[in-house]
Amino acid sequence: MRHPVLTIGIVLLLGASTLYPLSKIGSEFMPQLEEGDLLYMPTTDPSISVLKSKELLQQTDKVMKQFPDVTSVHGKIGRADTATDPAPLSMIETVVQLNPNRSEWRTRKVDRFFSGWPSWLKWPMTATFLPEDRNITMDELKYGWTDPDGTRHQGLNQAVTFPGVANAWPYPIENRINMLSTGIKTPIGIKIMGPDLDKLSDLAQKAGTAVGMIRGTLSSYAERSMGGVYLDFDVDRDAAARYGLTTGDVQDVIQSAVGGMNITTTVEGLERYPVNLRYARELRDDLPALERILVATPGGAQIPLGQLLIEKDGQRIRITPGPPMIRSENGQLTAWVFVDIDTSQRDIGGYVAEAKKVVADQVGIPAGYSVVWSGRFEYMQKANERLMIVIPITLVLIVLLLYMANRSWFRVIVILLAVPFSLIGAFWFMYALDYNLSLATAVGIIALLGIDAETGQVMLLYLDTTYDRYKEKGLLRSKDELFHAIYEGAVKRIRPKTMTVATDMIGLLPLLWAT
Repeated sequence: MRHPVLTIGIVLLLGASTLYPLSKIGSEFMPQLEEGDLLYMPTTDPSISVLKSKELLQQTDKVMKQFPDVTSVHGKIGRADTATDPAPLSMIETVVQLNPNRSEWRTRKVDRFFSGWPSWLKWPMTATFLPEDRNITMDELKYGWTDPDGTRHQGLNQAVTFPGVANAWPYPIENRINMLSTGIKTPIGIKIMGPDLDKLSDLAQKAGTAVGMIRGTLSSYAERSMGGVYLDFDVDRDAAARYGLTTGDVQDVIQSAVGGMNITTTVEGLERYPVNLRYARELRDDLPALERILVATPGGAQIPLGQLLIEKDGQRIRITPGPPMIRSENGQLTAWVFVDIDTSQRDIGGYVAEAKKVVADQVGIPAGYSVVWSGRFEYMQKANERLMIVIPITLVLIVLLLYMANRSWFRVIVILLAVPFSLIGAFWFMYALDYNLSLATAVGIIALLGIDAETGQVMLLYLDTTYDRYKEKGLLRSKDELFHAIYEGAVKRIRPKTMTVATDMIGLLPLLWAT
């Protein structure tokens, strides 16, 4: 009250200073919650064989099990007999169970400002709050770390990096939710939609290459819309009819000989296993051998399969490329790009903003095609849309409640003038702790505004009470007496206000370090 102009100037300067942390704070949907285990989900080329995919699964499981922080590794490959899990052979899922006792994880050296001091001098700090050794974090387990002396320790990702394989390391529960809602298993996904699969595959390849050069990208893999390999058997209906055969009869023979047919089921206790019968490998590993497959006719004759097929370009059985799996969304064909990023280096919102510019400049989406950014970024977009509605409604409700309590717009404005300045510490604190703006922080800011309005209302109530008491006693005859009335109403109520705010802060403080 002695220096009102200086006080207001300092407050305005502090308020303007929040522009700096706001320009540095990133954005995301929600902070990641460490679930204790990892899900390793590599993606390979769709033309990978069953034997090669099995070999890759066994190799990666063996390599990851050698890490001392890993308790067990359980891999899965192939598709379950259900339409809700269309997982091709190119998608491997491995649950990596970690040691639940983090204190038993490997340790790493930490470079402190006192590291070069003598042992006896730095002992008070190393023995208390600033040890020179600490257990590695989840990110360091996944991606490795470098000691202060330059020694590089590889993580899980480097150990299982193979040519043509794109790795992703989501958490198990989080991944299941993401796969069910968006289908994307990485933090960011690019969905390119259009009418032509060949063009979609080309655009996805270009987009994957473009975003792969952005800082913070761990892997970018364009799912192959094309790349499958098929054997085409075009049945000659007239030739089959001459032998009393239908197209279905010929196709049954092809299925049994090449793909195999379940002929019975073996029962072993509670377990059931189908018995599949097909030709030996040497009889079906080349096209001429397939043309010699015998098809039984109703008359008992055995006809070579080649005589029942239409010849095109000198071939009766042809190897034809095609889509390994056709995806569609919103009535359009689509190709996906899986992008895994290092969230310790880049926030999702800032990364996608840069990636959009890169894709627009280097890829060039033609007319009739569109790009949708999915994954956790899609959650963030939807959350922001809802917050644009929720936050204004919240502010309106706060104003209405304050007016109902005070019956004066002037008093409401006095209370609300202090609300923006409470955000100064919030934004600087988020910047200091390297937090991103998210749905969780937005809810916290809304709660902070409510607490600020509450304490402002309490302060105004105390000032009114003290003013009325001084007025009744006739003690407001000079400016000094008014000063003493304001002083008593404000300063002497600092303790209850501090206790109210401290109770809220102490109750929420553990959330700052919760993992």
